[in-house]
Amino acid sequence: MSITEILFWFLTALALLSALMVVFSKNPVHSVLWLIAVFFAISGHYIILNAQFLAIVNLIVYAGAIMVLFLFVIMLMNLNAETEPQKNRWLWWAGTIAGGSLMLVIIAALKNTENQMAQIKGGDIGLIQNLGKVLFNDYVLPFEISSVLFLSAMVGAVVIGKKD
Repeated sequence: MSITEILFWFLTALALLSALMVVFSKNPVHSVLWLIAVFFAISGHYIILNAQFLAIVNLIVYAGAIMVLFLFVIMLMNLNAETEPQKNRWLWWAGTIAGGSLMLVIIAALKNTENQMAQIKGGDIGLIQNLGKVLFNDYVLPFEISSVLFLSAMVGAVVIGKKD
């Protein structure tokens, strides 16, 4: 067993354990922190697959920006247990049955698949240098159009948010 396989299985176990903790944590802030751990494990998988750009974008966008927004929303909502309405026991059973049914469907779909780990090629498929070459050679016009679109959206946000 190579170091890559050991790292793959460690990151997989970390991602699954963290995802379960997201679901089963009583405190919503703890759930968000466990979700950040899931994103770190997924970024580790991207690095193993030689996709450094996706790993960094995943950390910056998801673990950084979106999770900070989730924390702000959770802290602004003032979640108190006494203001929360009582849940019906039938809803809990319906959710359990629906989740179990989904798990059975996923297991049945994966039952006939072959158990193979991703083959890591020695090439440079996911490197940032190659992505930059393709982006700025073949797709330079769509890239520039999207940058103008983002710039106009920023100017529009500043104009809308400006006080008179």
